[in-house]
Amino acid sequence: MNSAIRAQRRALIRERVRADGFVRASALAEEFGVSVMTIHRDLDALQAQGWLARVRGGATSVPSRTFHGDIAQRRSAMAPAKRALARAAASLVRPGDTVMLDESTTCLHLAERFAERAPLTVITYFQPVVTMLAGVPGITLIALGGEYFPAYDAFLGLYTAEGVAKVRADTVFMSTTAIARNRCYHQSQATVQVKRVMMTSASRRVLMVDHTKFTRQGLYALAPLTDFDLVLVDDGLSAVEQRRIRDSGATLTVVPLRS
Repeated sequence: MNSAIRAQRRALIRERVRADGFVRASALAEEFGVSVMTIHRDLDALQAQGWLARVRGGATSVPSRTFHGDIAQRRSAMAPAKRALARAAASLVRPGDTVMLDESTTCLHLAERFAERAPLTVITYFQPVVTMLAGVPGITLIALGGEYFPAYDAFLGLYTAEGVAKVRADTVFMSTTAIARNRCYHQSQATVQVKRVMMTSASRRVLMVDHTKFTRQGLYALAPLTDFDLVLVDDGLSAVEQRRIRDSGATLTVVPLRS
């Protein structure tokens, strides 16, 4: 019974933060008749699931340098740049390839182009891609399970990582939450756990990032840019940052925005 009450309370907190943008822990404690410490534990759990970001005094759902937003917010952010990156990435795919996609919304744009590249084998744990490609002629779809994270609309964690380790792809396409000092970061340990295995399970590793990722912050380090065979970024990235990436030894392609 206690676990059911806790789950219901956290669902209500999640919706409140989404609706209001910011909530105070003290106000939530009073509303639900629990201690502030209990609310802090609720907020910690919701942050780990990707629903919100802890801030001083409470929590917020507003995207920021440290919080990228939930799946709905990420889908709407930087859409033209993501489409351009997807177009460039699609040119790297050949009929007969086996490709692996992460849970990034940039990969969702890439998946939209796969029908024209068929036949392909596509491996993913991202539910929107599974829904999009299920039943598409010429697409062999391998969907990986694990623990479901609603905020990412994806399966992540240990069991997903184990599933990734059992397959092999020609190319893995992925994105990242933040890039600082030529290193990729994420806010979720479960995400990093899966993506590290993805990088060892493909012959070629392609990173797709819009230029705003270079202004964000992340908690858990994934990999340096030099661990990728190719980094694709839109032309909004400054010349100084482009030079810094190339000087690090990473292979960078700048993708122009066009209709």
